[in-house]
Amino acid sequence: MTLTDRINGMLRRVPPWTIYVIGVGWALWLFYLGATGGLGVEPIEALEHAYGELALQLIIAGLCVTPMCRHLRINVMRFRRAIGVTAFFYVFVHFLVWAVLDVGNVSAIWADIVKRPYVTIGMAGFALLIPLAITSNDLSVRRMGAVAWRKLHKLVYPAAFLGAVHFVWLAKGFQLEPLIYLTIILGLLALRMKPNRMRVARPTR
Repeated sequence: MTLTDRINGMLRRVPPWTIYVIGVGWALWLFYLGATGGLGVEPIEALEHAYGELALQLIIAGLCVTPMCRHLRINVMRFRRAIGVTAFFYVFVHFLVWAVLDVGNVSAIWADIVKRPYVTIGMAGFALLIPLAITSNDLSVRRMGAVAWRKLHKLVYPAAFLGAVHFVWLAKGFQLEPLIYLTIILGLLALRMKPNRMRVARPTR
């Protein structure tokens, strides 16, 4: 038995719902830390950053599923939906912390979206993820058809890129970490690009 077979055997014993439990549990733990002074002197900013970064990490994890199956033969496809939905959950709570706890005013929220480019980009990425979260269920696959459903869920590609750009733009000064996230996402997206095949014209007789 190869190492890949052993890894796949262990993964088959892990139910996908554990990702939801861990994701929600960790989000609640972070919120508890923020409410009790465990996230420093700026708990709202720290919580907002933590939720946003976890969302980006989960989006990257979701983008890694296909390459892991295709190139490494590690079958994590059964976890992709749970990873994607949990990623959206973290994007949503990231938005809520910013909108409710940080800004706290509807007119100020709209002003930030319009006037601050990094907020505009972040909201655009969030908007792209909403239809994906709504249709991440078997009923939507049956109603839409597999082909249309797969096309819709390719919106995760621009959403991931916008999320990474949002992080880079948000960072104050030159910071390596956001650039690393952007580079990883661009690399994962590049793996999905199919090179155009050159058509060789046959000589006419």
